[in-house]
Amino acid sequence: MNILYGVPGEGLGHATRSKVVIRHLLDAGHEVQVVSSSRAYKLLADNFPGRVREIKGFHLAYKELTVSKSRTAALTLRAAPDNLQLNFRRYRDLLADCCRFDLVISDFESFSYFFAKTQRLPVISIDNMQIISRAQLDVPIPREERGNFELARGIVRAKLPRSRHYFVTTFFRPPVAKPDTTLVPPIIRPEIVAQQPTRGQHVLVYQSSTNQRDLVSLLQQLPGQQFRVYGFNRDEEHGNVQLRSFSEAGFIDDLASARAVVTNGGFSLISEAVYLHKPVCAIPIPAQFEQWLNAAEIERLGYGRHFPALTPDNLKAFLYDLAPFEQALGEYRQEGNEELFRALNAELVRVMSDH
Repeated sequence: MNILYGVPGEGLGHATRSKVVIRHLLDAGHEVQVVSSSRAYKLLADNFPGRVREIKGFHLAYKELTVSKSRTAALTLRAAPDNLQLNFRRYRDLLADCCRFDLVISDFESFSYFFAKTQRLPVISIDNMQIISRAQLDVPIPREERGNFELARGIVRAKLPRSRHYFVTTFFRPPVAKPDTTLVPPIIRPEIVAQQPTRGQHVLVYQSSTNQRDLVSLLQQLPGQQFRVYGFNRDEEHGNVQLRSFSEAGFIDDLASARAVVTNGGFSLISEAVYLHKPVCAIPIPAQFEQWLNAAEIERLGYGRHFPALTPDNLKAFLYDLAPFEQALGEYRQEGNEELFRALNAELVRVMSDH
């Protein structure tokens, strides 16, 4: 099949996961072209030379650790004319080749979806965000999160409506609430699948924003613990706290050998930690409901703790006894990415037979 694959540029989680699926499709003999933006475009273009076209997406603006809706809107509106002009050119280029495409796959990306709808092509959605709209959530949503939930659900519902099928990647399994929806395990990088996890002495800490400038001093209040911290992108020693520049191989080694993981509510790292059976302390970025949901599910499943803020007392409570978390994680089973690949292959066969 000739497939157009859309990947959003905000963050690298979507690109890292999509890279796995794109490689699977190419290995299966399909022809794949990709559209993406920002850092995701560069990562994918480096991995699939000649197959990736750059479009313009939008970016989230942060105020402290909270997503600023007003600043995001202002940034989007300011860039809109140039973005639309460039995207129109990309659309025109694709339109010249439109007879090549049989199907569009979108990882929560709008350009490829709109292209599919104008060309009457079937759309398959593969992402984790659709869990908010297409499943019956099995954690109680507190009053302070209701507004964030309604906003997130509205955005997700509007993102890829009436797609042919939705493959929702998730480490938890609430009841499906809508048709044409299949829950599958998270997409795991081959480098993670290849790991044989061990239990070292260090705790891996990942911070996606450097706004928490007191992180080092906070971690130093637990002198009996060894922390390896990623997110500041520099190499420094501060007693029991090691800051590490980003290295994919180094990060994976530290993750596979960690005794526990401290992170925000981001789906990618939490999924990889769960896959490797690492207890997780999740502190979601405020006003991001999907992160809150991931953190709440970590605690519900007994895989770790969910806190609204990172404090020495919260860290002590998490690290005091990791054994129950390790026991619960020991029950988690995932056969690499094979469940998704089997389900996707079967859906592609159905698409071809419908044509």
